[in-house]
Amino acid sequence: MAKASKTLPSLAEVKSFILIEPMIRSLVEEMKELSKKKPDGSLNKLKVSMINKRLKPMKELFKILPVSDFLDDLDEESLPSNSDTVLILGQYTGAIESFRNAFRATVDYKPGWSTKEGFFKDSDIGGV
Repeated sequence: MAKASKTLPSLAEVKSFILIEPMIRSLVEEMKELSKKKPDGSLNKLKVSMINKRLKPMKELFKILPVSDFLDDLDEESLPSNSDTVLILGQYTGAIESFRNAFRATVDYKPGWSTKEGFFKDSDIGGV
């Protein structure tokens, strides 16, 4: 089973994680490439808004983890640089790994997730 935790995510929260996690990983890769070309270039409001739209639900999910105190959103007023954005997205990548390590489990040789409702195999919820 999963490592001991005072609070488990709900099945709906795990499904949300599975949906959003690849989007954040894609954003990290895109922003790394952009940062290589123009590290001090600023994002525009549309990009900041789009990124925050993916970060906010993850930040909410991560409230059950100690890492949540260290996660920031992108500031829509100051428009962060590409390299600052990579730094912030890196924090979320670490939180993603913490979430996965805390709540992934294997039962009867079947990988899945420990949730408030019980254990769910990956095949039951459509993702890893």
